[in-house]
Amino acid sequence: IRRSWREVCELNKDHPQAVELFNPDKLPALHDPFAGGGAIPLEAQRLGLEAYASDLNPVAVLINKAMIEIPPKFAGRPPVSLLHSRQGAKQQEMDVKRKWPGATGLAEDVRYYGAWMREEAQKRIGHLYPPVKITAEMAKERSDLKPFVGQKLTVIAWIWARTVKSPNPAFSHVDVPLATTFILSNRKGKEAYIQPIAEEDRYRFTMRIGTPPPEAGKGTKAGARNAFRCLLSDVPISYDYIRAESLAGRMGQKLLAVVAEGIRGRIYLSPESEHEAIAQTQSKWRPDTEIVPGMSERVVGYGFQNYAQLFTPRQLVALTTFSDLVGEARDRIHQDAIVAGLIDDSQPLASGGAGSGAYAEAVSIYLAFTLDRLLQQCSTLSVWSNNPAHELVVNAFGRQALSMTWDYGEINPFCGASSWEKVLFFSLKALDGMSTTSTCTPGHVEQLDAQRQELSYGKVISTDPPYYDNIGYADLSDFFYVWLRRTLRDVFPSLLATIAVPKAEELIASPQRHGSKKSAEAFFLNGMTLAMRSIAEKAHPEPPVTIYYAFKQTHTESKGDTSSSGWETFLDAVNAAGLQLTGTWPMRTERPTALKASINSLASSIVLVCRKRPADAPSISRREFIRELNGVLPEALDEMTKGSGDERSP
Repeated sequence: IRRSWREVCELNKDHPQAVELFNPDKLPALHDPFAGGGAIPLEAQRLGLEAYASDLNPVAVLINKAMIEIPPKFAGRPPVSLLHSRQGAKQQEMDVKRKWPGATGLAEDVRYYGAWMREEAQKRIGHLYPPVKITAEMAKERSDLKPFVGQKLTVIAWIWARTVKSPNPAFSHVDVPLATTFILSNRKGKEAYIQPIAEEDRYRFTMRIGTPPPEAGKGTKAGARNAFRCLLSDVPISYDYIRAESLAGRMGQKLLAVVAEGIRGRIYLSPESEHEAIAQTQSKWRPDTEIVPGMSERVVGYGFQNYAQLFTPRQLVALTTFSDLVGEARDRIHQDAIVAGLIDDSQPLASGGAGSGAYAEAVSIYLAFTLDRLLQQCSTLSVWSNNPAHELVVNAFGRQALSMTWDYGEINPFCGASSWEKVLFFSLKALDGMSTTSTCTPGHVEQLDAQRQELSYGKVISTDPPYYDNIGYADLSDFFYVWLRRTLRDVFPSLLATIAVPKAEELIASPQRHGSKKSAEAFFLNGMTLAMRSIAEKAHPEPPVTIYYAFKQTHTESKGDTSSSGWETFLDAVNAAGLQLTGTWPMRTERPTALKASINSLASSIVLVCRKRPADAPSISRREFIRELNGVLPEALDEMTKGSGDERSP
C-alpha cells in the first residue's frame, strides 16, 4: 500500500495541494460516513490506515469506539487487576513480568471485572434462581431422575407460555396458555414433552419422557385463522381475540416446565408453584421508553407499548442489577488503576482522557456491551429451541425485527449456555481478535449525520449506506440503547442524551415515518443525494469512492418488466450528487449462516466504484448511447465468455 501510494504522490507532485494531499510519507486516512457495525473502519485500521468513522446511530458510534478508538489508546498495558487486585499465588500465576501486546491487557481486565460482577450479582439476586430438589416422589414415574434423588439441580431455564382468558363463557375466568409446542427435546432416545392435564375448570402440566404423541408438536395451536384453542374447552382463540385481550391488559403467563442441568445433558421437570411465584419479584427500575412500531409492529399490535413489557419481572431485576454493577466496577477499576501506576486523572474518555478515569470508563464500555449481548437471550422474545443440536434459549433476533412470541424461555444468568459468563466469553473473544489493530493509530469516531458531516475532507471514502427501505436499524437499536443509556450515560452524556435513538434523519425510505411511499422515496433520494454530494466534494481527489450496495427488492410492472426501485433511487442519488460510476465489483460479503444472509438471501454485494464527474464531461443522447452499446456489447460478451467451455453465442 505504501509503495503504491508513493507512486501516486510522484504522479501528483504538481498538484496545487500536493503538500496537503500527496505526502509520500503519510498514507491518506479512510472515512466511512455510514459506519454502522464498523467493519470497514476496522479493516482499514488493520491495513495500516488512519480510520475515521461516523454514524447518526449512538449504538453504532459506541461499537466503533470500542473497535477502533479504545484498543489502540490503551495498547500494550498490563491489566490493572493483575497489578493491584490479585495477590500472592494468583498474581504469580498470571506472571506479572509477561508482555501484554495489543489489547490483551485490556481484555484481561474486562474478564476479571466481569467475573467480579457475576459474583456480586450472585450474592444479591442468586436467591431468585433457586435449584430444584429431586425427591423420591418425583422419581416414581421417572427412571431418569432416580440417580438424582436427594440432590439439588441447578436450573438452566424456565419455559413459559403467554395466557389469555378463555373465550368460552363457561371458562372465561381461566387463563389458558398459548403454546406453539409442548415438545422440549427432540434428541433421539432423550425425547421430552409437556403433557397438559385438564381437571374441570383447572389444568396442570407434567413432564413426560419418551416419544411424544403427534399432538404435542402443535401445543395449543389451532391453525392459521384460529390461532390457538382453549385447553379446557377446545374453543378456537383467534388472533383478533388475543390482540383485544392483550390491549386490555389481560395477557399473562404460565410456567410450563423447568430445565435443569444434569450430568450429561438437560433434565426436564414439571413446573413448581414456588418457582412460578418467585419469578414475579419486581424491579425498582423499568425501561419505559416507548416502542416505535416500525420494525416492531407486531409486538406493538399486541399491546406491548414500552420496552419494560418485553421482559419478565425477574429479568428486569437481573438486568438492572448487572447495569448497576457496571457503574460499581468502573469505580473499582479507577481506584485499582491509580494503585497500579496509571496517572490519577479523572478526565473522561469522551474528552480524550487516557488516565485512570478514562481507562475505567473504557473497561466499563465492554462490560456494558456484555450486558447488551445478554439481552438477546434475556427477554420474553427469546424462545426455547428443541433442536437436538442445541437445546437452549436462542437469540431474540431470529429476523431483523422484534417478533411476537407466544412461549419463551427465561434463562438463569448464572448458569448455562446463555449465562453472563458465556456471554462475557464471546465479548472477550471479539476484543482479543482486535489485538492486531490496537498497535495502530487510534481511530476517530463521531456521531454525525452523513448529509452534513465534515470528516470526509481529504480522505479515502469507502462505505456501506442504508439499503432503501429494507431495515430500520434505528427502531431495532432502541432495544439495546435503553440499557446502554442507563449504564453509560455518565461516560458519554452527549452521545446518550436522547431518550431513544434518532430516527427522523435515518436515511431509509419508511412510508410509516413519512406518510406515504412517494414521500418516503423522495426523502431517501434527497437525503442520499446530499450525503453523496458531501462525499463527492470532500473526498480525496485521487482514490475512487467505493460504495457497497446490496438492495434486493424488485417489483414487476403491468407489462411484465421487472425493476428495483431501491437500486434506481440509489443510483439516481449517486448521479445527482455529481459522481459517476467507473466500475462495479461483485463481492461476497455475507456468511451463509449470517442473519442478513438468511433473511435477505444476499450471497454478495455490489461495490460501486465512483469518481467525481468532471465539469466538462461530454454527454450523448439516449439513441446515441444505445447505438454505441449495440456496437461494443457483442464483442464484450464474447470476450467475457471465452474460456468458459461454452463457445455458443450468449
